[in-house]
Amino acid sequence: MDGTLVDTEVLWWRTTEEIAAGLGHTLTGADAPEVVGRAVEDTAAHLVRTAGAGDPAEVAAALTGGFFDRVEDGAPMRPGAQRLLTALEAEGVPFALVSASPRVVVDSVVGGSLAHVPFAFTLSADDTARTKPHPDPYRTAAARLHLAPERCVAVEDSPDGAASAEAAGCAVLVVPSLLAVPPSGPRTFADSLEAVTPDVLRRCLAAAAAART
Repeated sequence: MDGTLVDTEVLWWRTTEEIAAGLGHTLTGADAPEVVGRAVEDTAAHLVRTAGAGDPAEVAAALTGGFFDRVEDGAPMRPGAQRLLTALEAEGVPFALVSASPRVVVDSVVGGSLAHVPFAFTLSADDTARTKPHPDPYRTAAARLHLAPERCVAVEDSPDGAASAEAAGCAVLVVPSLLAVPPSGPRTFADSLEAVTPDVLRRCLAAAAAART
């Protein structure tokens, strides 16, 4: 969702920057791997550890609340996202939203910017025992689609998201946002969703299958 379908990564960064400043820490690019694409609890733990101040639960609550407020003000779709989703729907290809954001944030975006999108279902960080970069979210999504993970393509923008999908056994299409994502066998890269079609996703499946053999 964040940074892939909707342009919310900047909103998350600004929220984290504000909370970090309140703890006496100035957020920099060095913090990005612990902030972008991570679960709220992971980012909160990093801020508390780095700043040497604050309570992780309270910081996590402040991050969630601040991010929710910004998302509620509007989160525009990423270039090419609408066209791709429309094409998938036209071909009868089921698709789901798998996010490391809290349920309250997912519901806000799905009820706002993505209200018109016919997702089969949505998964948030609250819906599995472990969220990204662990494989649980994508394994759960594949099971709910009644498909083997190897028959699914995950579209991701962050290192943790790509790692989660790859560990689950999915083919991975990476469209980077704020962080560079390292290459690996099951991963295909695109500069923008504007270049992605259902046929591109099918080629991702074939490439990932070839990489596993």
